[in-house]
Amino acid sequence: MLHITDLSFRHGERVLFDRASAAFSDGWKVGLVGRNGAGKSTLLKLVQGQLEADGGDINLMGRTRIGSVPQDPPGGDISVLDAVLAADVERTALLAEAEISHDGLRLAEIHMRLDEINAASAPSRAASILNGLGFDNEAQARPCGEFSGGWRMRVALAGTLFSDPDLLILDEPSNHLDLEAQLWLTDHLKKFRNTLLMVSHDRDLLNDVCDHIVHIDQEKLVAYTGNYDFFERTRAERLANDAAQQAKIAAQRKHMQAFVDRFKAKASKARQAQSRMKMIEKLGPIVSVPIDDKITFNFPSPELLASPIETLDQVSVGYSSGPLVLKNLDLRIDMEDRIALLGQNGNGKSTFIRLISQRLEPREGKLKKTPKLRVGYFSQDQEEGLDYEATPFDHMNRALGPGVGEAKVRAQLGRFGFSRDRANLKVGVLSGGEKTRLLLALATRTAPHMLLLDEPTNHLDMDARESLIEAINDFEGAVVLVSHDTHLVKMVADQLWLVAGGTVKPFEGDIDEYQAKLLRERSGRPAKEAKAKKDKKPKAAPAPAPVVAEKPRRRPLKRALEEAEKAIARLTRERTEIEAKLADPATWSSPPTVAAELQKEKLRLERELAHAEHEWLAAQEAYEAA
Repeated sequence: MLHITDLSFRHGERVLFDRASAAFSDGWKVGLVGRNGAGKSTLLKLVQGQLEADGGDINLMGRTRIGSVPQDPPGGDISVLDAVLAADVERTALLAEAEISHDGLRLAEIHMRLDEINAASAPSRAASILNGLGFDNEAQARPCGEFSGGWRMRVALAGTLFSDPDLLILDEPSNHLDLEAQLWLTDHLKKFRNTLLMVSHDRDLLNDVCDHIVHIDQEKLVAYTGNYDFFERTRAERLANDAAQQAKIAAQRKHMQAFVDRFKAKASKARQAQSRMKMIEKLGPIVSVPIDDKITFNFPSPELLASPIETLDQVSVGYSSGPLVLKNLDLRIDMEDRIALLGQNGNGKSTFIRLISQRLEPREGKLKKTPKLRVGYFSQDQEEGLDYEATPFDHMNRALGPGVGEAKVRAQLGRFGFSRDRANLKVGVLSGGEKTRLLLALATRTAPHMLLLDEPTNHLDMDARESLIEAINDFEGAVVLVSHDTHLVKMVADQLWLVAGGTVKPFEGDIDEYQAKLLRERSGRPAKEAKAKKDKKPKAAPAPAPVVAEKPRRRPLKRALEEAEKAIARLTRERTEIEAKLADPATWSSPPTVAAELQKEKLRLERELAHAEHEWLAAQEAYEAA
């Protein structure tokens, strides 16, 4: 479906790709990974023809329809639903032509084509996608211009998904999503039947969706079969094997060189010495195994304070004279706490962060804090306050105040991977990940006792995210975290607080249980919406349903569960048959296309099996809930 051959591309003085090649088959779900600045987003633009390569070829099969999220999200007076419907360019054009055409034959062709592309169901399909991304019916009818940039990016994403392209290209699709919308997106992409090429630093998304990983490494494209965890293990094993092989070659070289040095002047051994010199030449030079430099984070350690460091007693909070956002909060934060806030966007997570950081005063109740408490606050929004003409050194020097020596300024920047050279560059030329690291350095400059992190992993690559996890776990103060990165939450949080219904309460369970809860609620939502429509007209309250009425309600759920079980059994049987053929030596003595087709079929069955298992899990949960 997509073939990249000997691709070369230079950005300024820097080479991003040097004769790089890769091939993507139809139906693959490919995760594109690499360090920040390796060229991931550049490759997506090259594939779409937005940039021109310096050399090589990028070939797409046939008339492939490419879909990607536009950089400028829809705005203005167009409704959210209409903006998504407009993303189906063919449907929009056909409907517009049908309005003005007076040619009966052409009108017949238009309506036939509209029927072929299932245009009548388009509004319901678009509404379903929008609902999954957090837009209820009322929000779908509102103008796009009323929403913030993050929500309008969701509209743009919904339009791209609705267009159902042959090749779907996504660049960090989960950046503007809360956990609820992210779960829906993961499920939607797992069911997507066409080809997906996605850049993401979200480990769970790459693991759950992708069946192939392409790593941009040393200006090449290196393909791996499997999800991100499998890629990471395979690459680590390859690097270890390469290092062992290079060590073995170095030992051979050393042994032979010692013989040459000892006997090259001795006539009786001259021939053997000459022979060994030729063998040394054949070994070639010692090649060092490339290991990427790892960026480390190191939060300064605060002095210990007695717990609790902050308590909330019947606290309610809101903005100016508007309605209360959160009410009746009874909570405490201890020095060693690791708390992750859960809840949909708009429920008040950021309000709660502002409250406990004293950026927002309680309207009711009491908030008590230890007098010596220092709070560090990080938010991606703080990037807007950076001076792009100043350097990281300038920012830190100003933040630490007068009288602080250069050594202390550079030491704090060094904790977050800024060498002297990088610290002296203008902020405007730094990458997104470097700006995030600068904001973290500024947030922790006073060695805070409590660190508030609002989406700290945006723009950080995989290695930097792992370094952040290590730093949080090593930190000796309290951490309150807002993040849609479930891997980060799993690795650092020991408490989950749910922000919902106008309050904040501990959630009894782990992040997996919370995700399962969201899936159960989502699976029950269509039934609740249908009931709401049915009950729209006032009527007398119905009599309590008898207990026996429970059985008919469970019958369709049981049938769905049985169908899912049958599908799993069938797909497992078919996969076993394919594996048996692949294990048969006769297959490999046949033309190469035979084995290739079998492997392609096996991949298809594995994708369908994963989908069937997901359907079975959802059916099982719905049946048990009923």
